[in-house]
Amino acid sequence: MDNLAEQCEEIEALKSIYDNKWKLEPATNCYSIQITPNVKLFITLNENYPSTAPPNFELLAPTLTVDQKQQVTDEFQEIYESNMGGPILFQWVEKLKEIAEIETPAAETTELETSDVELIVSPAQVTQLSVTHGEVIQDRKSAFQGHASPVFSLEDTKVFINHLLENKKISQATHNIVAYRILTPKGTVLQDCDDDGESHAGSRVLHLLQIRDLTNVMVVVSRWYGGIHLGPDRFKHINNAARQVLLQGGFLQS
Repeated sequence: MDNLAEQCEEIEALKSIYDNKWKLEPATNCYSIQITPNVKLFITLNENYPSTAPPNFELLAPTLTVDQKQQVTDEFQEIYESNMGGPILFQWVEKLKEIAEIETPAAETTELETSDVELIVSPAQVTQLSVTHGEVIQDRKSAFQGHASPVFSLEDTKVFINHLLENKKISQATHNIVAYRILTPKGTVLQDCDDDGESHAGSRVLHLLQIRDLTNVMVVVSRWYGGIHLGPDRFKHINNAARQVLLQGGFLQS
């Protein structure tokens, strides 16, 4: 049986198991299944699956932690390697269900931590934020938007990110990629980044801040996945969204 025939057989089996939860996304020619209200899996079958390569997948899960998202990737890879040449989609879905079961406690913990931070932030501190939201970059149903603000302490970075996450759309982005650099009174630079599941994206944005010698600024790039894999183009859009919002906010000169 060739790959296409095996794929058709597997899809029919998944339809029988998951009924209308297993959906074809006509615009993107990929399949999706809603695992929980906050966790959705997108699957794109390629010509080499299942004989010599796994299918492509994308996870829309704003409430899962970075560690949980990495666990999904690792578990999916292990399932593929253990069943190479055979169907694996059912096992992927069931494994994701297991991991997503601990989503709610993790989300509650995050919410409590966020509330604790907000309690020690005065309204005056919040109004001192000068947040710039960049233009939205769209490509093949994915969207990218940069956000930037001056920051002068680690507390400022928490205030900024919590302020952004109050926006439901931003909080539900597939990835919120973070980078910041702060010049301390002692002349040292505090810097950090967070990929939020988009491997190496945070370090690329941080590199942009470094090569332009920008300090006392934090950039967050939100990406909403649209179901079509963009490949390396996604990094170009992330960098462009970061650069554009830095220009728009006056942090960077053209």
